[in-house]
This record gives sequence, structure tokens and C-alpha cells, in this order.
Amino acid sequence: MAVKRDYYEVLGISRDATEVEIKKAFRKMAFMYHPDHNHDDGADERFKELNEAYEVLSDTDKRAAYDRFGHGGAEGLFGRGFENFGFGGFGDIFDAFFGGGTTDARQVQRRGADLHSEEAITFEEAAFGCQKEITIFRTERCSLCQGTGSKLGSQPSHCHTCNGKGQVRRVQQSIFGRFTNITTCPKCHGEGKVITEPCPQCRGKGKEKLERSLAVEIPAGIDEGTQIRLNGEGDIGENGGSSGTLYVTVNVLPHKVFKRDGDNILYELPINFAQAALGAKVIVPTLYDEVRLKVPAGSQTGKTFHFKGKGVAHLYRGGRGDQLVRLRVVTPQKLSKEQRRLFDELAEILDSKKKRKKP
Repeated sequence: MAVKRDYYEVLGISRDATEVEIKKAFRKMAFMYHPDHNHDDGADERFKELNEAYEVLSDTDKRAAYDRFGHGGAEGLFGRGFENFGFGGFGDIFDAFFGGGTTDARQVQRRGADLHSEEAITFEEAAFGCQKEITIFRTERCSLCQGTGSKLGSQPSHCHTCNGKGQVRRVQQSIFGRFTNITTCPKCHGEGKVITEPCPQCRGKGKEKLERSLAVEIPAGIDEGTQIRLNGEGDIGENGGSSGTLYVTVNVLPHKVFKRDGDNILYELPINFAQAALGAKVIVPTLYDEVRLKVPAGSQTGKTFHFKGKGVAHLYRGGRGDQLVRLRVVTPQKLSKEQRRLFDELAEILDSKKKRKKP
């Protein structure tokens, strides 16, 4: 059999502690070790030990017997263990020890649920901004009964379970004495009234799911995965609570030739061998217009050119990114007879130059 620890040691107090100090110490320790709050190994046993120590030291007669005769004296005085001292849950011990009650459910305002939607836009729409119309389904006040839940012309009846109060009281006995636990009425769910003739449209709920179309402003410069927040466009709240928020996640469709890197636009410009070797003047497309680019003679794959301000608008601030043009020298896969003859001649010339350079 395990040896019981000293009750004063369990509560972490001195032997001359006052009733206030004992209560304060137990309140702190019980809050810390209640099994519904603390899931560590041994928390349940620790909590029972705290209950046992407080049961003795908070009672004048039991404490006197314990101080004089130890554990045997205290147990002899009340002659039972502590197995039944526990509470039903963390909320019970909090209410029992610290006081409190339940707020009238009819007065509690509850915010509506948030909603989420996704919208696909083009590369250009993301760069320039646009307005999109989206369709959502959200909970709103019933249009027939206007949120009462009752059939037109009828009225809710008085709830007999809670006598119209919306709450039921339950008296419990604990180691602290008698206390009253106040909970929401399970029959009327805190309303104090019961709907006897429900609205045929919402079936007594006072709310219905409706399809709505909303115009959403897409700002210039928005990127893939960005969320737009629309306050008050979610589900309706309860008891006058505010409506939830609608979050619209933007998905940007890929472009045929452009890619995005932050606020910069990447464009790969294909050129042939002749253009790369001799140099050339080419036309490069941008989101805004076409620009001329002079490719220097001897350019290689990977050479990059910058066009200032031809990129995507900076989100929620002025200015734009750049367009980066990267060269890619294209090797022909099929050659005509004339092209092959010319390439053969070029190959012989280049090869002869290499031979002449050898020592």
C-alpha cells in the first residue's frame, strides 16, 4: 500500500495556513491537475490526492484530528475514502469552486459561419484587375417567416421545461457544499418558447439556404492562391450576431507564352542560328504592346534582356514589375536540300579555320 503524503505538502502550504490560504492553494492546484484539463500520466491520481487533502484541511474538525493523529485520525473521523469526490468535468469544478453561471442563450449573439469560394481568372485579369461575378450558397433569414420559424399567423408556445426562462437549474452537492448548475434548456434550446406550427419553407429553423450572385473586385497584381476577404457576405448570425466572412481564393490560369515571377513577367524568345550569329532586330510581345529588340551578333541561349515597367502591377501600390526576355537558340530538326548544302559549306569553313589554328 502506497504511503500517503502529508496533506500540507500536497497543497504546498505551511501547517499554520489560514482557510483563505488553503482555499487559494487548492484552487490553483485543482485547476492545474484536473483530468479533464490535464491529460498527463498521473494527473488523475494527483487530482484525487488534492481533493483528499482539501477535504480534510478545509474542515475545522477534520483538520484538528489530522494535526493531532495524522492520517489515521482524519480517516477515523469521517470513515470513508475519497473515490467519489471527483467532478463531472472541468467546467463543473470551475463553476463549483469559482462561482459563475450560464448566460441567457436568448441574449447570446453568435457570429455567422465563414464561407469559402474559388474563382479562376486569366493571366491578363490578374495583371490588370477586373470585376468577376461569383455564385455562392449561403444561409439567410427565411424570406417567408422572416426568421421567426413559425407558420404565418401562428405564435410559439411557452416552454414548460424551463418555464419560459430558457435555462434549467440543477442543484448538486460537492465538497464545497451545495451549488447550482445552470444550463441551456434542452427543449427550447434557450429560447424560452417552442415552435408548435413550424414554417413550411424553413421547417421551423428561421433560416434557409439561398443562391446568391456577388460582384467581386479583383485588384490588379493579384497572384495565384491569394484570398479576397468580403466581410458580412457569409452565413447570417444568430440573435443579432454579425454575418460571417466570405473568402474568395483566386486561381490564375496559365498563359500561352508568359510566365510570372513575382511581379516580373518571363518571356522566352526563340531565334535561329543565323539571328544568333549575325544579330537581328525582332518584335517582342508584352501584355501592353509590342516592342522592338535588337539581338547582338554572337548571342547565346540564356542571354536575358529587361523591359522596364512591362511586368505586373504591384498589388495595392503604384508601379509595375519588368518583363524579362530570355533568348533560346533553336536547332532546326528538318532541313531542306538547299539548307543542308549551305550548312555543309559552313561546317567545312568552320572546320578549316580550326585546323589552321592548330600549332
